[in-house]
Amino acid sequence: MSAPNKSYDPVEVEALKPEQIARMRDEALAAIAAAGDLAALHEVKVAHAGDRSPLALANREIGALPPHAKADAGKRVGGARGEVKRALGIRQEELEAERDERVLVEEAVDVTLPLDREPAGARHPLTTLMERIEDIFVAMGYEVAEGPEVESEWLNFDALNIAPDHPARTMQDTFFVESAATDDDQSGVVLRTHTSPVQIRSMLDREPPVYVICPGRVYRTDELDATHTPVFHQVELLAVDEGLTMADLKGTLDHMVQSLFGEGMTTRLRPNYFPFTEPSAEMDMECYVCRGASVGDPDRPCRTCGSEGWIELGGCGMVNPRVLTACGVDPEKYSGFAFGFGIERMLMFRHNVEDMRDMVEGDVRFTRPFGMEI
Repeated sequence: MSAPNKSYDPVEVEALKPEQIARMRDEALAAIAAAGDLAALHEVKVAHAGDRSPLALANREIGALPPHAKADAGKRVGGARGEVKRALGIRQEELEAERDERVLVEEAVDVTLPLDREPAGARHPLTTLMERIEDIFVAMGYEVAEGPEVESEWLNFDALNIAPDHPARTMQDTFFVESAATDDDQSGVVLRTHTSPVQIRSMLDREPPVYVICPGRVYRTDELDATHTPVFHQVELLAVDEGLTMADLKGTLDHMVQSLFGEGMTTRLRPNYFPFTEPSAEMDMECYVCRGASVGDPDRPCRTCGSEGWIELGGCGMVNPRVLTACGVDPEKYSGFAFGFGIERMLMFRHNVEDMRDMVEGDVRFTRPFGMEI
């Protein structure tokens, strides 16, 4: 009986020939060496060591060999795949080290730089200016008084000697929250059109002498444009005491203007009419840009004052005796003066702001130049 013919090979597999295995290995090792970064190395790994790589497909063909040939083919393919795997590991370590060195250089942090690299915030200039004005008058002995923004019609108009048929009480100028009832004793409710109701509340709550400064937000039915806004800020002042005159008012105005715009600035009073003051005046200050030099000189025009030499700030006057009487103050014994002006208008003058809309749009490019002054 003859023995089995172990040298007979009924199947010839091209992919498992030694020269083919060596070629696949050499191609894989060359691709690994040529990989310039981790991303390229990953592509090489998929192409030469993945499930569909040539060596992986050759490994699957081992099953087609006769039993005695499988061991040699397995050693050849396994050895080649092992070399590729080791080469991948070594190259990955090299590329990771290069990456780490590059990151240390490119993403280095200079700890000697100043800490405040983030841009600083900024307070709104209206707030800063309002507080500065408050400080001026607090230093003179005045008290800061506040009141509600939703106000009764009596405090906003009637107590200030503003007649029921006054144009300011119509819908064209005033935001009405609640109309007055048919009963004459029932007052309507409005969004205050000025901070003068705070003056009335101060006289009702305090015994003379009264010295208060009244800053706050007010509302009027104006369209928002370069010089008007339906919501703006006012500062009003009230002084009630024995023997106060227009001279005291003028001296107070001069001190305020010089504190805000510099020494040597002067003011003037022009006769006017307001229902809550008698006599009344418009307060002007000398133009802080040209100091009056542009008046009558066509060669030196001034955009700030229109070559008039003066800038209008607001209204003022002696408190009307009817207002004192409405608040329970004896006009025979006490007199008072008051004035008021818009903070937005003052800011436009003081910092050459040309468009009032810049103050309300919330753009940090407007507020940041004013800084964090407190």
